[in-house]
Amino acid sequence: QVQLVESGGGLVQAGGSLSVSCAGSGRTFSASNVGWFRQAPGKERGFVGEITSGGRPDYADSVKGRFTISRDNAKNTVYLQMSSLKPEDTAVYYCAAQRNLGLLLGGSPADWGSWGQGTQVTVSS
Repeated sequence: QVQLVESGGGLVQAGGSLSVSCAGSGRTFSASNVGWFRQAPGKERGFVGEITSGGRPDYADSVKGRFTISRDNAKNTVYLQMSSLKPEDTAVYYCAAQRNLGLLLGGSPADWGSWGQGTQVTVSS
């Protein structure tokens, strides 16, 4: 199993930008899809986007055009770059990993086997 650690969360004003990182350990990290999810208080964990082992990204409609996911396999790190942030983007952001033969896995949290501890992102209005 892959171990994941998120970092880079914080407080930002609406309209601003912030990047969070997901560092993975384990030999299968580079062969795994990495997904980003977020969970606001009182809400279910929701899909933000994912990137396949081959570098193909996919995004939820709510963040498309504002968020970018990329990966650097040499550093075993996946990045979530967020721009034009809105107060409704406030949540704990989690990364997850799962091998899927290079195919998109999708937004069901139950399909993802490894999870990080999460990092808080707060967008003030």
